[in-house]
Amino acid sequence: MTPARPAPLLVAGALLTVYLVWGSTYLAIAVMIESLPPLLAAGARFLAAGLIMVAALELGARLRGRGAPERPTARQWRATALVGVALLLGGNGLVVLSELRIPSGIAAVIVASVPIWMAVLESVVTRRPPGRLAIIGLVAGLVGVAIMLVPAEGVEHLDPLGIVMVCGAALSWAAGSLYARRAPLPRSGLLGTAMEMLAGGAALVMVGLLAGEAARTDPRAFTLPSLLALAYLVVFGSILAFSAYTWLLARVPVTTVGTYAYVNPVVAVALGALLLNEPITPRTLLASGVIIAAVIAMVSGRDRTAAAEPTAATVPDRDGPRGRARHAEAPAGCAE
Repeated sequence: MTPARPAPLLVAGALLTVYLVWGSTYLAIAVMIESLPPLLAAGARFLAAGLIMVAALELGARLRGRGAPERPTARQWRATALVGVALLLGGNGLVVLSELRIPSGIAAVIVASVPIWMAVLESVVTRRPPGRLAIIGLVAGLVGVAIMLVPAEGVEHLDPLGIVMVCGAALSWAAGSLYARRAPLPRSGLLGTAMEMLAGGAALVMVGLLAGEAARTDPRAFTLPSLLALAYLVVFGSILAFSAYTWLLARVPVTTVGTYAYVNPVVAVALGALLLNEPITPRTLLASGVIIAAVIAMVSGRDRTAAAEPTAATVPDRDGPRGRARHAEAPAGCAE
């Protein structure tokens, strides 16, 4: 049954939540890692969010009289673990590490290229060449990254390793997203996401421990802003905004929801400049404009193609949109 058309104010409020909150997560990450160990803090964030979501699902099922919620199988745990590692360890983890080297706004702009990489990887998997807009978007996106990387006299230099880390994060997120579309995930998208957060969070903590972050960490050095940023990422970035996003996916066209792919970088760049005094140079503006234009071209072209082919994002199930729908359309998820 098709759900009733939602009130415009509710749609606007949900979109604004996704725009602002997911756009602000890059700033929150930058503040979090000022005094907290990056990988351990990111892992704690997703473990906490996953546990809260599991508890909420359990409570919700009992209040509705359904008894226990869906119980995932071992096969579903393996699939969600693979997705969680690709999205959260490879995607979010590299973004967190990159922000030790480059401004949060730059990281957000490069992460917005995820739809481009998804189109390229999908063409490899399906052995179908990407469309014209996908090729244009890919070339333009690479040009934008090159503008940031190539040294120029009198222009502020960006750390190449930080740029490479974010590109790796975008590629890892795209690969995990494509796998999630075909993986045997739980029927409940919220449960699948909670499981991915638990698996990805555990992987982040494990890598952080292997990297020696615990030995180098002094809890007495933790600052209140960093701890508040971590709490903000758990409650707002990983739970509130995601809930608004899944609500939108079930009720409005994917083309509308997908606009956040190029709104989030603008929000991130603005907040980084206003609150962290991150520099906005003409070179940064040029590169950002090229990359965002490439994403707009890519998303617009894919949306027109997808209009003729049903996707998981358009098929709600009993408990909301399938988890794979979010991964197919969520580039900002690298920092969500």
